[in-house]
Amino acid sequence: MADAVAELDAAADALYGLPPAEFTAARNERAASATGALAKRIKALRKPSVAAWAVNLLVRDGQLADALELSQALHEAQDELDAPELAKLGKQRRALVAGLARRAGALARDAGTPLSRAVLEEVELTINAAIVDAAAGAAILTGRLVRTVHADGIDAADLVDAVAGSVPGVPDRPAPGRDDLAARRARKAAEAAARDADRAASEADREAARIEGKLAKARERADLLHERVDDLRAELARIERDADAADEKVTDLQDEHTQARDRAKTAARAAQRARAAVEDAG
Repeated sequence: MADAVAELDAAADALYGLPPAEFTAARNERAASATGALAKRIKALRKPSVAAWAVNLLVRDGQLADALELSQALHEAQDELDAPELAKLGKQRRALVAGLARRAGALARDAGTPLSRAVLEEVELTINAAIVDAAAGAAILTGRLVRTVHADGIDAADLVDAVAGSVPGVPDRPAPGRDDLAARRARKAAEAAARDADRAASEADREAARIEGKLAKARERADLLHERVDDLRAELARIERDADAADEKVTDLQDEHTQARDRAKTAARAAQRARAAVEDAG
């Protein structure tokens, strides 16, 4: 029985990587070369949709590994109720899904079957299902998709008739215990507190550096102003000395002026007497 399943899976592996246009003829040829129940099972394999075939190409190209790593991170964030981490991972998931869908489109185009916008949307939904649903991811990674798969991460994905051949089982992830969850949450809280403290310390350092720069500029300006004050004081002292000297000069000149006026008056009186004497003599 195991050998029959393995043989059917091997036949499906070979067929579901072919372009859809080549599938039917290749399937019939392979069924004709088989015998018994295996031939009937191969003959019953259904042609994949174009979107499912494009996802199969992506699997064969090895491009879904990153998607499944992100899936594990999403599950851990959900277990820990880490809202910021979930938001960041959600953004990464959308970018990854879009990038992988573009890669699937390029692979399909290189294989001679360009994808329409509607088919690309189905490819994106299937890639997203591989990320948010572990069972869907395991089924999709067989590379034997017959139809696309949708999953919302809440309800289990519908995998009936989605895969040709056997569908791999997916062991349930053990639910983390209460003590483990509490420890994780405590660690996350401590890490968040440490990040907050680091941010606060960095901000305080930046603020101190900013104030230190302003302080240096203020000191430089104060020094310049004090130098200016010293220069002005020296200038004022010089001007005061000049003013005192000018006052002394004024005083001296006033004394000289008084003395000159007294001499002029004395000379005028002497002249007047001399003229009177002349008149008396005549």
